[in-house]
Amino acid sequence: MLAGCATPVKQPAPMSATGGAVLSSELIYETAPFPSCHASTIEDTPTGIVAAWFGGTDEKDPDVGIWVSRHDGSKWLPIVEVANGVQADGKTRYPTWNPVLFQAKNGPLLLFYKVGPTPSRWWGMLMKSGDGGKTWSKAERLPEGILGPIRAKPVMLADGTLLCPSSSEHDGWRVHMEMTRDLGATWTKTTALNDGKEFGAIQPTVLFHPGNRLQALNRSRQGRVTEIWSDDGGRTWGPMKATSLLNPSAGIDGVTLKDGRHLLVYNPVSRGRTPLVLGLSRDGKEWQTVLTLESQPGEYSYPAIIQAADGRVHITYTWKREKIRHWAVDPTKF
Repeated sequence: MLAGCATPVKQPAPMSATGGAVLSSELIYETAPFPSCHASTIEDTPTGIVAAWFGGTDEKDPDVGIWVSRHDGSKWLPIVEVANGVQADGKTRYPTWNPVLFQAKNGPLLLFYKVGPTPSRWWGMLMKSGDGGKTWSKAERLPEGILGPIRAKPVMLADGTLLCPSSSEHDGWRVHMEMTRDLGATWTKTTALNDGKEFGAIQPTVLFHPGNRLQALNRSRQGRVTEIWSDDGGRTWGPMKATSLLNPSAGIDGVTLKDGRHLLVYNPVSRGRTPLVLGLSRDGKEWQTVLTLESQPGEYSYPAIIQAADGRVHITYTWKREKIRHWAVDPTKF
């Protein structure tokens, strides 16, 4: 495994921060053994916040691996490569993609990721950590046809099912859901929830609503965030429709807060990947921008967002394809 410098670079919060909501804003690392990174994920564990992303020469290059950093309560610790795409023959190596972390209650920290030459030909992988990301199990390949959560985090349903929002790109951009009740040992999945033609959509993120309703918001090729709704806790889903939210075919991520409100991190434009903003909604339909995370030229994309056990909200995203940036905010100030 490789380690790099993890000296955080704190930067002032933008003037758009409202009511003292911003608690911190920093780069997770300043220097690294790789020039390019993307697709971060973040999770709260019993031993602290953990972030992961893929890094290497450039996206799709064989040397791209999965990198992790843990926060000890005061700083981000040195980054470590925990997975790569080296195959059993010891010679063939494929790039890794889109890590996704999930902390099981009274269980391990799960790390889902993909391996393969392209998104249309990749496969799902899973590693587990029993100590908050310090050490990891041997990587296991997910069953054929199961990719795991494709970019946004899984959500735990009331009946103990881990619902993994997923999608595929081998037959158009199509969203589906994958479910496991035993943290990845066995799986079921839905059929595709869109035809890939009216809407080419991928990378869903799931929000919770009263009455056992779920809402999945998706990246699309149609210039808008799309949505699908489930009225039965995720077993069946209605038709995909466009929302009023602009989307430049870039990743989004949302979270339902403990108080029932929803937050969404996204690029509110039809082209490009700046600015990056945080939106707030009470119903998942009407959104108000409460914080501008980035507004300068450059790429600020593929956000991840969670609410930790202490109520704080943590956000990570790609910063110019060079670094991963982390924010901590107090949602009670919005």
